[in-house]
Amino acid sequence: MSANLLSGALIVVAMRWSDRAIGLVSTMVLARLLVPEDFGIVAMASLVVGLVDVVLDLGVAAALIHRGQCDHEDYSSAWTIRLIQAAIAGSIIAALAPFAGDFYHDPRVTPVLLLMAVTTLAGGLENIGIVMFQKDMTFGKDFQFFFLRRCAGFVATLALAWYFRSYWALPLGALVGRLFGVALSYLIHPFRPRLTLSRLGSIWSFSQWMLVRSIGAYADARLDKILVGRRFDATTTGSYSLADEISAMPTTELLAPLGRVLFPAFVSARDKGEDLKRIFLLSIGLQTAVALPAAAGLALVAGDAVRLLLGERWVSAIPFIQILSLIYGITSIVHAAGYLMMTLGKTRLMAIFMWGQVAAFVLVVFLPIASESAINIAVLRLLVTATAAAMFLLMLTRIIPTLSMGNLLSAIWRPLLATGIMAALLLTMPPLEMNAAARLTLTSLTGALIYSASLMALWWLSGRPEGGEAYLLGKLKGILARR
Repeated sequence: MSANLLSGALIVVAMRWSDRAIGLVSTMVLARLLVPEDFGIVAMASLVVGLVDVVLDLGVAAALIHRGQCDHEDYSSAWTIRLIQAAIAGSIIAALAPFAGDFYHDPRVTPVLLLMAVTTLAGGLENIGIVMFQKDMTFGKDFQFFFLRRCAGFVATLALAWYFRSYWALPLGALVGRLFGVALSYLIHPFRPRLTLSRLGSIWSFSQWMLVRSIGAYADARLDKILVGRRFDATTTGSYSLADEISAMPTTELLAPLGRVLFPAFVSARDKGEDLKRIFLLSIGLQTAVALPAAAGLALVAGDAVRLLLGERWVSAIPFIQILSLIYGITSIVHAAGYLMMTLGKTRLMAIFMWGQVAAFVLVVFLPIASESAINIAVLRLLVTATAAAMFLLMLTRIIPTLSMGNLLSAIWRPLLATGIMAALLLTMPPLEMNAAARLTLTSLTGALIYSASLMALWWLSGRPEGGEAYLLGKLKGILARR
């Protein structure tokens, strides 16, 4: 992995962490200005919007990155496709609004969806030129755009929440952020698209299976929330949805930005078999070493974290976080594998596999146990996710002859075992008699020290092999030497 790739990764991680730091502060403040029922109403509406978006999303940005060299016609065609998609999606959302209110047995969902339809339409106007930032790996500009857009939505949402003390602050704040982003996209990039569909065919050849896969990924990530919203009340739905958002933070805030770097990096090395394999194994080792302990750590400190950050009225979210964070920890292991499959053009196989995972979850959630509580739905999702992750890695070894299960295990077994050691020691510690803030801080630091020491010890005992640990230590030595 080159120095440019590392610097790009660091910029994108900083971008994502800045974004989520704003999001975390926003969530903490909103959790005190609003009630779980408010979040539940918006969560119900958001599920409908997300479903419509993903059904119509052709993944034009991924197609442009995968394509290699692109000209003005490619970008203009992609922009036109996305604009048409946004117009159709907004119309469908508006048409579904009254039916969604009936489905969730809550008429307040209907007007929220109508406003979200306007936001969806506005998003289609965003300048497609900003994709060049990711494609060309100029992540400084990427960071600037997403950070400023996030800040606009953050300020608007908090101001509206303070003024209205109502769930309306969430969709209105999202609309303000989206409109600001559209204006900013044309200020920050000189590209000016025009209406054309001249490259529809070439974009569609890549995007068709990405579309099928994206729909499956949405169903996999949202089906449990749809069922919770349908079977239980708005308060339970709000607690479950916010718990899912918080549970995703330790892993997605590390993995999502790295994905923006990995995909173009994999594409640049896809014709160099050994280089591609080396970068992939290093990526999966690094991601597992960082994201997995973060997810497990959140599950272990969920009680104190919720009481301290959200308040006592959100204690119902604690058991959800303890389960859902483990799901995101498992997905961190296969995160880089998804980008590798996209690089190799295996989008059709990815789509089939994703829908198989959705089908498995559908089968189990209609068991009687899933109707008893929302907790049971989360547990079933955990079991399906763990099984699917193992099968996905096995499938990868069948696609790439030079890649074996032994290669994969050698990259991830040390972080897996070190995480287990950390969890076992923290669970056997006696209860700490101190306030929640002090206990959370002490437990987090203790867990980080145990994990780091365990990981380094396992690496040393293994003969100090090449991998994530060696890479990180090498970069650390380089930084210290320069200083």
